[in-house]
Amino acid sequence: MFISEENVFVEITENDLDICKCMELVADPGAGAISTFNGVTRNNFQGKTVIKLDYEAYVPMALKKLQELAHEVGRRWNVCKVAVAHRKGIVLVGEPSVIIAVSSAHRRESLEAVQWAIDELKAVVPIWKKEFFEDGSIWKENEESRRLLLAPSQPGTAAAAAQ
Repeated sequence: MFISEENVFVEITENDLDICKCMELVADPGAGAISTFNGVTRNNFQGKTVIKLDYEAYVPMALKKLQELAHEVGRRWNVCKVAVAHRKGIVLVGEPSVIIAVSSAHRRESLEAVQWAIDELKAVVPIWKKEFFEDGSIWKENEESRRLLLAPSQPGTAAAAAQ
C-alpha cells in the first residue's frame, strides 16, 4: 500500500488545533470512515493538579518524523488520507495538544491506524513536554528518550544512529 504526498498533512504549530480542520483535510469521496484521536490536556497527573503543559520540539526533525509516520500508516493500512497536527508552546487544561485524523474506505483500517499512529508519535517524534503543577513542574520524557537513557548504543536509538 502507498499514500501519496498530497494525501498527507502534518503540522507543528503554536496556534490552537482544530479537529474539524483535520477532518476536512482527510475527507475523501472514497472514504466511508474518518477516525480521529484528539489528545487533550487533562487536569491531573499522578494525583497532582495540572495547570498547563509546555511543549518543545526540534521542529525540522519532528516534521520529518511526522511525515515518515504518516507514510508508514499508508504502507500498513489501506487508507485514503492522513493528518497529524501537534501543538508547540503552552497548552492549557482542556485544550488539544495533538490531533490525528485518518480516512479509509472501512472503519477498521482508520481505527487501527489512528491507534498505532499516536503510540508511534509518542515513541519517536522529538517533542517534549513540561508539566506545570500547583507545586512545581517536571519535564516528561518521550519513549525515545527513555530508550536512549536505558541503552544509549542500542540499535534503533538516536545515539546509535549518530555513531
